[in-house]
Amino acid sequence: MFFLLSLFAPRPQRRSFALLDDKGICRGLHQGIEPPANGNWVPVGETSLAWLDKPLPAIARTAPVVRQPARRRALAA
Repeated sequence: MFFLLSLFAPRPQRRSFALLDDKGICRGLHQGIEPPANGNWVPVGETSLAWLDKPLPAIARTAPVVRQPARRRALAA
C-alpha cells in the first residue's frame, strides 16, 4: 500500500551545481536536491564536463531557488 502512495507523492527536483574557486574556475560538478555544505557551489542550468578547469560560462548560471514554506491543509471539523 505504501508503494502505491509513494508513486503519487511529490518528489524534490534534482538540481545541478558547479564548484568555483576564488578565480571563478570550475573545479567540480554536483547534482542533488541541496548544494553541498562546503565550498562555493553555484546553481547552474545544466552540467558539462567541458567546464572543468575553465571559467564558468555566464549563461550557465541560474537564479537561486527560493523555497516556499510547505502549505498546510485545513483540518476538517
